[in-house]
Amino acid sequence: MKKILIIEDEKVLLEVLQKKLTSDGFEVDIAQDGDEGILKMKANKPDLVLLDIIMPKKDGFEVLAAMQQSKELSDIPVVIISNSGQPVEIDKALKMGVRDYLVKTEFDPQEVSKKVVKILGETAVAPEKKITYTETKSQEKKPSNGTPGNKILIVEDDKFLRDLIMKKLKTENFETVFAIDGDEALKKVKEERPALILLDLILPGIDGFEVLKRLKDDISENVKNIPVIILSNLGQRDDVEKGINLGAVDFLIKAHFTPKEIIDKIKQVLKGKN
Repeated sequence: MKKILIIEDEKVLLEVLQKKLTSDGFEVDIAQDGDEGILKMKANKPDLVLLDIIMPKKDGFEVLAAMQQSKELSDIPVVIISNSGQPVEIDKALKMGVRDYLVKTEFDPQEVSKKVVKILGETAVAPEKKITYTETKSQEKKPSNGTPGNKILIVEDDKFLRDLIMKKLKTENFETVFAIDGDEALKKVKEERPALILLDLILPGIDGFEVLKRLKDDISENVKNIPVIILSNLGQRDDVEKGINLGAVDFLIKAHFTPKEIIDKIKQVLKGKN
């Protein structure tokens, strides 16, 4: 089994990458800063490193420099993760020997797998492993279920995750609006009348549970009947039961779902609504 080390301080992206590559059959280790990444490379030499550029302690370029100066690390292939995708940053990394790059604003978990497999020259999945239903469906080219009239309200204060989901939804021809706290969310529901709400629970001001309660207690049928999918870091049984009892149609734990799987769930709920 091929070993991948992900060095990334953005928790949401780190979890998405780890989940995707693990599901593809790779052995995945993680580090959240440059110093930790170098220590883990020396302790358990990986077959490939996914390396963020902007990190605490040592940034990506400092990690690359340290790898070049080490005989035991200099031959490890590296794919960098760039925040901006600026040509000067990419060119500098390529000159330092990186094999490929990803841009956060254009992030796609499937693209990551393709780049890893291309560099390692083989798939990670053993021949006897069966491809799951989700994996099969994700590879099929089929018409999008999204149409310009399907407006999604994303209530999420994590900018990276919010932007990532909005980008994915737009590629599926959904309209998107967002709110970063509970009060703004309630206001946007009245103004925008979304077809579905994707709701975080831990928010500035009133939390997601209170937002959900107020929506479902609203006197307007057009408001109270809007389907709500909770997307949260909370995952205790009590939290899930509370969310469902308050009227959410589903409860997704952030670390357990890729952006594509979240969009698939949105499509499923909207299809059942129509």
